[in-house]
Amino acid sequence: MKSTMQAVPLLISQILNYGTTVHATSEVVTWTGGEPRRSSYADVGRDCARLANALRSLGVDADQRVATFMWNNEEHLELYLTAPSIGAVLHALNIRLFPEQLVYVANHAEDFVVVVDNSLAAPFSKLLPHLKTIQHVVVNGPVPDEVREALGADGKAVHDYRELLDAQPDTFEWPELDEDLGAAMCYTSGTTGNPKGVVYSHRSNYLHAMQVCMGSAMAMAQGQRLLSIVPLFHANAWGIPYGAMMSGANLVMPDRFLQAEPLATMIQSLGVTHSAAVPTIWSDLLVYLDAHPDVDVSSLKSCIVGGSACPPALMKAFEERYGVDVVHAWGMTEMSPLGSVAVPPVEAEGEARWAYRQSQGRLSPLVQGRLVGPDGSSMGWDGEQVGELEVRGPWITGSYYLDDDPEKFDGGWLRTGDVGSLTHDGFLRLTDRAKDVIKSGGEWISSVDLENALMAHPKVREASVVGVPDERWGERPLATIVVAEGEEVSAEELRDHLSQHVAKWQLPERWAFIAEVPKTSVGKFDKKVLRKSYAEGELEVRTL
Repeated sequence: MKSTMQAVPLLISQILNYGTTVHATSEVVTWTGGEPRRSSYADVGRDCARLANALRSLGVDADQRVATFMWNNEEHLELYLTAPSIGAVLHALNIRLFPEQLVYVANHAEDFVVVVDNSLAAPFSKLLPHLKTIQHVVVNGPVPDEVREALGADGKAVHDYRELLDAQPDTFEWPELDEDLGAAMCYTSGTTGNPKGVVYSHRSNYLHAMQVCMGSAMAMAQGQRLLSIVPLFHANAWGIPYGAMMSGANLVMPDRFLQAEPLATMIQSLGVTHSAAVPTIWSDLLVYLDAHPDVDVSSLKSCIVGGSACPPALMKAFEERYGVDVVHAWGMTEMSPLGSVAVPPVEAEGEARWAYRQSQGRLSPLVQGRLVGPDGSSMGWDGEQVGELEVRGPWITGSYYLDDDPEKFDGGWLRTGDVGSLTHDGFLRLTDRAKDVIKSGGEWISSVDLENALMAHPKVREASVVGVPDERWGERPLATIVVAEGEEVSAEELRDHLSQHVAKWQLPERWAFIAEVPKTSVGKFDKKVLRKSYAEGELEVRTL
């Protein structure tokens, strides 16, 4: 028997229409460093219609990629809503990527239009001669004439965001699209090689947004004031823009003001009730609050922490000193990104409650998980048996964009590369990684990429890089170096060399010179031996 239900597609335009009409009085507030900019969701809806007309006027009439190079602000939110709703694909470029990676992902995605914040326009102009498919550059905010000229030097058409919108009508007939069409894309450079593209569909983002709003996840709701610290270019913005439109939660966008002091000021002056960010942000904020007891953050009730494991001491400090419930979450770019959220069972109390909170959380209802042992066997959900976590579900990618990576998939399941256990009630506890990627401040660092760059130096014979614990960033790279025979080289020289190949934030602070890199029986670098040597203080480590 077939159902009698209507086959209405799940589209981003439905989220846009719902949020900007039903929740018309909710607002998005963009921090400026002075008087914040405020717009109601109804205002956002009118701007989205103008933006849709503007994009059409630039030739966006199918599934062209509309890229962004922006902070978290109202205009970025409008692009999140509008580009997919007209049938285009939103591509939020990660402003923290090394220039070579940015060039690769923009060309690989074949971006057609890019919208750039004025504070980022000057550095972005240096990339434009290498971005072969971009035809239009839209600048959000005023820029000096020389920057505008630099943006258009390679024949790109340059436009002002506000002028472009002001010239358009504030109504638009949103097309009815196939819900399985691409709506947005993000690139992940989780391990080695070039970054890989993940394309989210309208359907996947719609279902993911519904889960974000559930009480077992972020519990987004009308009346909340959510400080969206997690960048909109990071892992699909954790679904926050669409969840806010669905639920009517007010959004506070910090723009480029991501330091502890302005964040604390936002919480106090705007009455922020909820937030979401990587552990590093919360660690810095805690230090600031402890040093400034006159700052009132009593409005803040809960914050989601993800991207890397949150130290239990940090969670307890926020709860005990400031009454803030820090909620652990886990996911991946390939998972849109929500995989699990650590909301303890209602019956859990005392130490049992903390044990649940310190886990990666309970798997979401639409995320199926299984543990696979080294021999391919299935492991049980008993909290003891350990295996690599594999997942599948309607918001989990089944492939990469124009990139065949069969080793990442196992018969329709995504291999996460994370190793851990599952309890009988679905709580995930990660203990290790199947690959040696370094997770630092919510971002991934490839140890192999660092090693390859180091071993390209003529005075280096071997180099191995491992992730080691770091109080601020969760993990940071430790570079161990074997100097070529008859040569001498300093850590400073190698760091300068490395800075030409990777982004500044990926550069190791810790360096050790060793006689030989330990190896496995098949000749591979034995990184577990290096980690053990570091943990036991056997390495002579210098910190730059």
